[in-house]
Amino acid sequence: MLWIVARITELNEGGVRGFLHWPDTPTGEGLVLTHGAGSNCAAPLLVEIAQAACTAGITVLRCDLPFRQRRAYGPPLPAGAETDRAGLHNAAATLRGVVRGPVFLGGHSYGGRQASMLAAEEYGVAAALLLLSYPLHPPDKPADLRTLHFPALRTPALFIHGTKDKFGTPEELAQAVTAIPCPVRIMLLESAAHEIGRGRIDFASTFEQLRKWTES
Repeated sequence: MLWIVARITELNEGGVRGFLHWPDTPTGEGLVLTHGAGSNCAAPLLVEIAQAACTAGITVLRCDLPFRQRRAYGPPLPAGAETDRAGLHNAAATLRGVVRGPVFLGGHSYGGRQASMLAAEEYGVAAALLLLSYPLHPPDKPADLRTLHFPALRTPALFIHGTKDKFGTPEELAQAVTAIPCPVRIMLLESAAHEIGRGRIDFASTFEQLRKWTES
C-alpha cells in the first residue's frame, strides 16, 4: 500500500491525550485507536494502522488510556479499568465531534479488551470494533477467560489475531466468539505473535469489513 502522509496534530484536552491523523480526502469516518497494557499510543503498530486508515480517508484519533496518562510506565491496575473505559468513551465522543460519519473503536490487547467491554456496556458508542490480539486469557491459563461480557456485545467486531499468540489460540478464539450475538469476523495472521509486528495486516480487507457493517 502506498501511504499518504497525513497531517497529524497533538490533542490533550477533556481527559483525552493523543494524536489526530487528518486524511487529505476524508470519507467522514473516524477510528479511535488505543494501546496494550505495556505500551502507549506511540506504538509502531498503532502508527502503521493510523497511516493506512488515513490513506483510506478515515480520520484517526490515536490515544493514551487514562492509566498511561497517569504514569509513563507500568501495567494498568484492575481497579482502574472502569476509568480506562471512561477515557475511551471520551475519545469516541471527541472524534464524533470531528467527523460526520460512523466512528469505529479499536485497540491492541488490553486496549481492545476495554473497547469491547465499553461497547458491551454502552451500545452505540461505536459502529464497529477493531480488536487486535484480543487477550482471551493470560498465557498458559486457558481457563481464565476474559469473555464474560461477550454475550452482551451488540456491536460488530473484527478480531485480528496471530496464530502464535500465547493469549489465545485460533481455535480458542473461534469458540469464544460464538457467544457474541452479532456479526463477528476473525482475520488470522499466520505465525504472528501477540505483538503482531508491522507489515502483517491486510488493511484493504480490514477497512472493507468495518465499512460493510455500517452499510448493512
